[in-house]
Amino acid sequence: MVIIVSMTFPPESAKDVGKGFTKQPQLPDYLKMMGPYLRGSAFQGIQSLVIYEVDASKMADALIALGDRYARYIGIPGFKYSINVWYDVTEALAMVGLA
Repeated sequence: MVIIVSMTFPPESAKDVGKGFTKQPQLPDYLKMMGPYLRGSAFQGIQSLVIYEVDASKMADALIALGDRYARYIGIPGFKYSINVWYDVTEALAMVGLA
């Protein structure tokens, strides 16, 4: 399964977000990070997407680690984020008794 984190922030906060990113501690071994991927939008500011692969047995630990990771950005003007768990089709089918 994966955890997808999306962030948005205004261009004037980009340096603060970048500094925060460079000061992040190393991820735990059970999290594999893809990204961050960034794009700019005149209407939504800067958007970032990060995908983390994690084994289901480590999901609780992963959510705590990622919550701590992104809480470090709180206080940066205009910064918003969301952390969402996404299941692959096999996991989703098992949740409804079809696998």
